Amino acid sequence: MKRRTLLGKSLAASAVALTGGAAGATVTRVRAAEAAAELKGNINHSVVTWPFMLFGAEWDLDTLCRNAKALGCKSVELAGPDDWATLAEHGLDCAIAPNGMPGAPYEKGLNNPAYQDEVIETTRKTIEAAAEAPVKVPAVIAFTGYAWKNNDDHSAGMIDPEEGAKNTVEGLKKLAAIAEPHGIEIHLEHLNSRFENDDFRGHPNYQGDHIDYCADIVRQVGLPNVKLLFDIYHVQIMDGDIIARIREYGTDLIGHIHTAGVPGRIEIDDRQENNYPAIMRALLEVGYEGYIGHEFIPTRDPVEGLREAIHVCDV
Repeated sequence: MKRRTLLGKSLAASAVALTGGAAGATVTRVRAAEAAAELKGNINHSVVTWPFMLFGAEWDLDTLCRNAKALGCKSVELAGPDDWATLAEHGLDCAIAPNGMPGAPYEKGLNNPAYQDEVIETTRKTIEAAAEAPVKVPAVIAFTGYAWKNNDDHSAGMIDPEEGAKNTVEGLKKLAAIAEPHGIEIHLEHLNSRFENDDFRGHPNYQGDHIDYCADIVRQVGLPNVKLLFDIYHVQIMDGDIIARIREYGTDLIGHIHTAGVPGRIEIDDRQENNYPAIMRALLEVGYEGYIGHEFIPTRDPVEGLREAIHVCDV
C-alpha cells in the first residue's frame, strides 16, 4: 500500500471518536482534532503498548493506535513486527522495537554469557525485520539482563557487576555491527530494582539498575548507534537528579525517553513528584529530537490520562 493511501486512512481514523473501552470515555471528533491541533510541535509524542493493552484500558492495538493518533502522537512503540502493518494503517512510527526475546525480555540480557547468543540472535531478527518494515522503526531495545548467573537456579550465584558490564559492552558492539548497515540504533534500558515486579513497576536483581552504570557501558561501547533508553520513572526511583543527568549525558548518550509518574508508575498528574515540563525543556535545551514514550499504567480514564500526559509534556 502506498504511503499516501496509508496517510489518508490514518487521517480518517483520527477523525473517529476516541474510545476508552467499554467503561471508558469517548471523545468527539471536535475534541480529538483540538487535542492534536493544540500541540506545540516541539515534542515527538509516542505511546508504549503494554500499559494500555494489558492494564487499565485493555485496549486492542487498533484502539490504541486510533487514540494515540487522534491525540497527536507520532508513534506507538514496543510493538513487534506482526503489529507494524496496523501501525502503518494509522500512519504511526514504531519509535523503538522489542528485542524479540520471549516472556519477560529484560530477564535474559547481554551481561550473561549463558544467554547472550540467544539475545543477539533474536535481536538480529528484529533488526532485519525493522529494516524492511512498512513503518519507521529507528531503534531496537536492549537490556543488561538479571544479575543471576542462572535465572532458574539462583544457587549458582551472581554475575560480578564489572564482568556484567564488560559482557554487555561486548554484546552491544555485536548488535551495533548488525544494526549499523540498516541505520538502526540500539538503546540500552536502565530499570529500577527497588520494587517487586508488581505489574512491571520494578525489576529486582536487574543488573543495570543504576543509570550511571548503564551510561558508563554506553560510553565504553563508544559507537554512535548505541545509546541509552533514559526512563525517567526508573531513574527517579534509583538515582534522581533527572535534569542534571540529562545535561550531563546529552544526546551523545540519550537515544530515547520513557515517562511515568513516581511513585507507582501512574499518570503524569499532580499526584506524582517529577516536574515534567522542566524535564522536557531540559531535553530540548540539549538538542534532543527523539521520541517521548509515555509508559504509565492507567489508574483512571485512560484517554484523559494520556491526553494529560501529552499536554503536560508538550512544552
